[in-house]
Amino acid sequence: MAPVSEGRRMRILGVPVDAVDMHETLAWVEDRIAARGPGTHLCVNAANVVRASDDPDYLALLERADLIGSDGQPFVWAARMLGQPLPGRVAGIDLMEQVLRLAREAGWCVYLLGGREHVVTRLGERLRADGVQVAGLRNGYYAPEEEPAILAEIRRSAADVLFVGMPTPAKERVVVAGPEATGVPVCIGVGGSFDVLAGELRRAPVTVQRLGMEWLFRLAQEPRRLFGRYAVTNTRFIALVVRDVVRRLRPSRGARPS
Repeated sequence: MAPVSEGRRMRILGVPVDAVDMHETLAWVEDRIAARGPGTHLCVNAANVVRASDDPDYLALLERADLIGSDGQPFVWAARMLGQPLPGRVAGIDLMEQVLRLAREAGWCVYLLGGREHVVTRLGERLRADGVQVAGLRNGYYAPEEEPAILAEIRRSAADVLFVGMPTPAKERVVVAGPEATGVPVCIGVGGSFDVLAGELRRAPVTVQRLGMEWLFRLAQEPRRLFGRYAVTNTRFIALVVRDVVRRLRPSRGARPS
């Protein structure tokens, strides 16, 4: 079975991303589970672009994902500005919600890895109450030497989907290693989605999301923790976009003006 991303992978601001929408992504998830994998899904946004520009090892992790979605409206806008329009945004939390809907309908089992203990426990309770089969769950705070045992536990769970709600770059590292280490057909990185779906944090209204200001809504909820990060990341992302736009507009060396 040919991957949905075949011939559709692009490179925007130095990072890989696939030109697929939510419908195509969900079809890919269904195909991977039917075929028993392997399938790995990550998302990229402004913060990922900035990190990848500084860290070749992190960029190499992104390259290993089977499918990469475009998370974050500013990233989608930047792609359009750079002449590489994407079909639309495929945010990690939106994808997780849609996959959970399919899991409930199809009877798939999911495993939750990440978040704080009370958050992942609450999320597991909510999903089970909603009819989703939760094969297991584990918080994302563990020592490196504990990881082999955790991955073995996930393998024993026989889950169909592994959601990884951990920060970058731990999330990407676990996701790309997921199918081989755990035997789970589909591994999806969803970042901070656990906090929102568990009711720990509120998600921005749709209007705010469309305006590309979801980051500001989140900043208002966690100002002390996020102010420095967003101030630096957003500034650097804008600088990278401007640099790329200027580079594309600059006449190639040796070209003569008409």
